[in-house]
Amino acid sequence: QVQLVESGGGLVQAGGSLRLTCAASRRIYSSGVVGWFRQAPGKEREFVARIRYGLGRTDYADSVKGRFTISKDNAGNKLHLQMNSLTPEDTAVYYCATGAQWSTTVTDYPYWGQGTQVTVSP
Repeated sequence: QVQLVESGGGLVQAGGSLRLTCAASRRIYSSGVVGWFRQAPGKEREFVARIRYGLGRTDYADSVKGRFTISKDNAGNKLHLQMNSLTPEDTAVYYCATGAQWSTTVTDYPYWGQGTQVTVSP
């Protein structure tokens, strides 16, 4: 069992940046996968980025590739999502999730945070 808490969301103008943080209640296993997902109003939750925690292997959705960067810190229980060149289309609630599978599918992640709102104004 693990609890996840996201932070760092807010309101930003188009072209701006935000850094989201996901804090876990315990050390993330080296074999674990942590993903960032987002859900815009009226849309399904979608994959944004993922990291295999121990190896540091990363992967991104095409829509954010080159603009977003997922990273981990040395404490072993935090992840970050650096978001640059934001557009109004990035407006959504952003969630972090963890599981064992190298997956982009929502249902493959058993543990979720409560989400943090990101709003990008034109």
